[in-house]
Amino acid sequence: MSKLTYFGLYALQHRGQEAAGIAVSDGTSVVVYKDLGLVSQVFDEATLGSLRGFLAVGHTRYSTTGASTWENAQPTFRTTEAGTGLALCHNGNLVNTGELAAKAADAGVPGAFVATNDSDLVTALIAARPDLSVEAAAMEVLPQLRGAFSFTFMDEDTLYAARDPQGVRPLVLGRLERGWVVASETAALDIVGASVVREVEPGELIAIDENGLRSQHFAPADPKGCVFEYVYLARPDTTISGRGVHAARVEIGRRLAKEHPVEADLVIPVPESGTPAAVGYAEASGIPYGLGLVKNSYVGRTFIQPSQTIRQLGIRLKLNPLRDVIRGKRLVVVDDSIVRGNTQRALIRMLREAGAVEVHVRIASPPVKWPCFYGIDFASRAELVANGLEVDGVRASINADSLGYVSEHGLIASTEQPANRLCTACFTGQYPIPLGESEVLGKHVLEGIGRTPLPMAMPTERAVTGWTGQQAGSASVPGGAEDALTRP
Repeated sequence: MSKLTYFGLYALQHRGQEAAGIAVSDGTSVVVYKDLGLVSQVFDEATLGSLRGFLAVGHTRYSTTGASTWENAQPTFRTTEAGTGLALCHNGNLVNTGELAAKAADAGVPGAFVATNDSDLVTALIAARPDLSVEAAAMEVLPQLRGAFSFTFMDEDTLYAARDPQGVRPLVLGRLERGWVVASETAALDIVGASVVREVEPGELIAIDENGLRSQHFAPADPKGCVFEYVYLARPDTTISGRGVHAARVEIGRRLAKEHPVEADLVIPVPESGTPAAVGYAEASGIPYGLGLVKNSYVGRTFIQPSQTIRQLGIRLKLNPLRDVIRGKRLVVVDDSIVRGNTQRALIRMLREAGAVEVHVRIASPPVKWPCFYGIDFASRAELVANGLEVDGVRASINADSLGYVSEHGLIASTEQPANRLCTACFTGQYPIPLGESEVLGKHVLEGIGRTPLPMAMPTERAVTGWTGQQAGSASVPGGAEDALTRP
């Protein structure tokens, strides 16, 4: 089971690169192994062989609440008041974390501030009910949460999955020949040989044990899926709400060509997330498509690196121009988005140095003008280059000859989803889930609040520790990706 989870996490590595972890159960105890790093760095054959069981959850971390530390890696773990082990993984970001932390402190919830992310706090709240089962406690806690959350969690014998009422982040249910799978994207089901059953519904809690699958709703569904999943976050071979992400991105490129035509010699993508839109742009414009930038496959996604310095270094490490291809050419450069503007400035400078005559930038999303509080780490308006600038101001800032963004209408039409079922807050500032006060929002809302020592010895070997006879650790992330498997 740990190996299946490992392969599932490999398929979801793009959703988080800071830490990885897996929890397994053999029916008597929950074992958690986590560490900072990529999936391939955290796990090896010996480690996976030691994680034995029939039930597992796993996670890759992209931090949007709490620093990039070992304590904040997931799955998070708690022993419940009834003595049951509880491991939880989280994709998303809550907006009432400060309120939940205050409730936990007032109620004296044990170990509520072991880590500084919202995922760990939710685990503590569910584990703190001695009079309720894990399932019943979850049904009480989940309605108190506001924000984006796709959870997978487990005790010794049951796998659980839950999704916020808006369904901001994806979560899908799959079937193995002898078990079930829940994952952030359908691509993770493909890699482990599972068939897609359906999406976990917004506001739904699923429990899977030896008796099969049961479902109940803790809140009415009000779908508002993140449109940025189609633009950047999800893998192109994933399907969301019945729409293939690759097909959506190609269609965005076609619409870009119609909305922002230009005379040029070559269309090139910023690989990899700009590639499908570049294909669509070339197809609709009749301008030849070519590869003008070579990507170093061993450098991660620069957008989701945790520090600005690493982001800027990562851009140059990640991409290099093919001088013979672009020299003397008028280029259309297609990228998925402009957030901070660092990538585009560096790219345009490299392309001009390599001999490009003109550089026309086309973007497969509208201008990002507002922070995301639902699981994407650009939570300050000051970081956003389009904040306060018109399109020509952004063009001048990145030194492009022309700049065109796909319209909001064009983007939504490409997803084939109704506009009222999508979250477009980062483009419009219209947040479908009400936000709290600004001082209790942001990545570091729990840093320094009620910090207490871990109620166990710190591990001496990577991230495996013992807790009252059970192996424990933690690995989870707001904005990361989770994968969960169980036998029937």
